[in-house]
Amino acid sequence: MTDPSSGEPATGRSASSATGAAGPLPNFFIIGAAKSGTTSLYAYLRQHPDVCMPSVKEPRYFAYLDDPPRMIGPGDRKSNEAAGVVTDAAAYRALFEPCAGASAVGEASVNYLYSRTAPCRIAESVPEARLIAILRNPVERAYSHYLHLVRSGREPIRDFAQALAAEPERRRQGWEWSWHYTKMGFYHEQLTRYLQYFDPDQLSVYLFDDFKSDPRSVVRDLFQTLGVDDSFVPDAVGKHRRTGKPRLEWFQRFLLNPDHPLRRASRSLVPERVRERLLTMLKNANLSKPEMSPAVRAELTTLYTDEIHRLEDLLDRDLSHWLRDAS
Repeated sequence: MTDPSSGEPATGRSASSATGAAGPLPNFFIIGAAKSGTTSLYAYLRQHPDVCMPSVKEPRYFAYLDDPPRMIGPGDRKSNEAAGVVTDAAAYRALFEPCAGASAVGEASVNYLYSRTAPCRIAESVPEARLIAILRNPVERAYSHYLHLVRSGREPIRDFAQALAAEPERRRQGWEWSWHYTKMGFYHEQLTRYLQYFDPDQLSVYLFDDFKSDPRSVVRDLFQTLGVDDSFVPDAVGKHRRTGKPRLEWFQRFLLNPDHPLRRASRSLVPERVRERLLTMLKNANLSKPEMSPAVRAELTTLYTDEIHRLEDLLDRDLSHWLRDAS
């Protein structure tokens, strides 16, 4: 079986095998796109007393099932393990055991939008599911994902244009979906796959631009969609993840190494929540976000122009500002 998140056809076990284990199945899914605010959205939705989402944000079950990708890129396997990826039916259902009785049960695996197999598998197991997507200018999304992998120490190429040039060969070799910088931005193609299995009314699509400018409005609309009290106001302050290039490479390596003696010593002296907050602050402070090369921006915008126009027709929404961003 080929990697189901790679954009290549795949066949395999039906996701319906997930039924029969303990715990309810989700009735809504945040399907993507990656680097488009989904971590913040997940955090806001989880605050609602009638919404239940597991602590594992991205189980990726319906993309991987029992056949995960080869994951031969730098840190692929370790990253997926750290994220809590689940490929076993019983383990997936166990994630939702605390959600018994909740009216809205969901998860947020952002590679579902990109996966060729997830739409069919979700439809087989949860045909009435609500699907939520946040779409970001694909040029900005690709650059943000690149900077995210630089930040995490996984991307060895420090020039964005060179990393884009390496993408086709990386895909052929079986590097996991995070390295598919450009391929992940073809949203019309990806949404169309879902519309083969789901009614358009089951799909809620938002723009990252709107979510960034007014997150509470988007979340309130989603509460209505999920049938929970929309008067609840989550704490929607702050950015949950930043991307960028490390100012000090050695300091970044220290921050990313949980086994460093100083990091280990701090565990007995500083409460975990305080450590995590401090670590996040230090990581963010050590990041800078260089401007994308105008030539690369123009090249990527040209690549996506036809796809953006098709997406405009599908969503019945003007996306010309995504094209103007190139200038």
